Amino acid sequence: MSASNSLLPPQARFLGGTLVLEGVDQSAAPPAPFQWVNAKWRCPAVHYRSVWRWLQANRIQNRIPRWHNLTLTLYDGRSPHDYQQEALAAWQNADRWGSVVLPTGAGKTFLALQAVAQTAVSALVIVPTIDLLHQWYARLEAAFQLPIGVWYGQEKDAQAITVTTYPSAWAHAGDLGNQFKLLIFDEIHHLPAPSWHEIALMCAAPFRLGLTATYPEEASDGQLRVALLDELVGPVVYRKHIDDLTGEQLAEYRTERIRIDLTPDERAAYDAAYAAYTGYVRETRLRESHGPHWWNEYTRRSAHDVGARRAKVAEVKLMEIVHQARGKLAVLDQLLREHRAQPMLIFTAHNRFAYEIARQHLLPVITHQTKAAERKAILDGFRDGDYRAIVTSRVLNEGVDVPEAKVAVVLGGSATAREYVQRLGRVLRKHGNAQAVLYEVIARKTVDERIAQQRRKGMKAHVSGDGRAKS
Repeated sequence: MSASNSLLPPQARFLGGTLVLEGVDQSAAPPAPFQWVNAKWRCPAVHYRSVWRWLQANRIQNRIPRWHNLTLTLYDGRSPHDYQQEALAAWQNADRWGSVVLPTGAGKTFLALQAVAQTAVSALVIVPTIDLLHQWYARLEAAFQLPIGVWYGQEKDAQAITVTTYPSAWAHAGDLGNQFKLLIFDEIHHLPAPSWHEIALMCAAPFRLGLTATYPEEASDGQLRVALLDELVGPVVYRKHIDDLTGEQLAEYRTERIRIDLTPDERAAYDAAYAAYTGYVRETRLRESHGPHWWNEYTRRSAHDVGARRAKVAEVKLMEIVHQARGKLAVLDQLLREHRAQPMLIFTAHNRFAYEIARQHLLPVITHQTKAAERKAILDGFRDGDYRAIVTSRVLNEGVDVPEAKVAVVLGGSATAREYVQRLGRVLRKHGNAQAVLYEVIARKTVDERIAQQRRKGMKAHVSGDGRAKS
């Protein structure tokens, strides 16, 4: 390697999410990630893990890290389950580089506390929502009894252990990217988003732990997301499915599908809307011309094409009919009576239906419009038994620490297996020998049946390693 004629000794520094070599001329031969750009050797900061030994071997002054070794005491006296110890060992054996996939309620946060304690270095926890930020802050502070930093919105206080959100981490990766040796990505399935993956790209941390209950599937565009996560955080190093843990760590559960009929008026309106929607798709032969991406093309056309716009209005109408069918209200009324002594979570597809149910049954409702203080009061009241049920749309699907519940009722939702698994996970925390139950209420002879079938089909891989699903 050749040094330049600069008076400064060769050195490496962190600059805005990149690693830059100073005092190293163009004739040098640094490792492959480095490229000669603007008269300096540069590479994305994610490659620090693979190049730091080269820096050391070539006596290049390493001015990149601003992280520290810590002296930590973990004040959480619980003993890890066997599977948590196995997951931690697998991650450590992979040089602390990779993801752990565990069902909701299986203790991913506790596993992360163990990882922080055993690694004992500056750590940044990255979460998708402010609600989760506050939950992590409380858990970390109780676990280590140290000042915990938070970095979001107007509150930017970086400590040796800090919690931030994906949007804030992305906006400030150029500043935070060399302050932490360990990155923990909670709900890591969000990371491959177009901007957010740059967090991992622009950080130098050589230790990374991803946590999720719903890792992207290796199919269609999911394969691209998996490849990106493999590159930026590492592969899945440990995985447990729901059925692997039921009975001991998670509650035994059953799922029931309840079918209802549309009323005559609903059926007439549904059939008319369905005919308008499918008629346009069939006439334009979108499936034949655009394959699996036909729906995206149809949605794009609806912004400027009159026929596509009419079809889109019809599509929205038929989905509203299905998701808000009167028969679903009758079934819910019956289930509320049947499970009057058991805490229940009620999931809808839209806020409007959630509020209607809340008014009819005098139940609290949580949507994205619910303020933080009100949300906390509702969850506390549910935990204390003041409320027998909570109605929500998608807010409680993931992340939020929902109090003990053993019954979930799904009145509408998407076709994704992720949403189904997240909702099932809300009722799987073990409490004695009580069995959990998830009811899916769907409308006969509508798209509701197809959506539920797709959801169940995709869900099997998440629930059981051999494809089994309980019903």
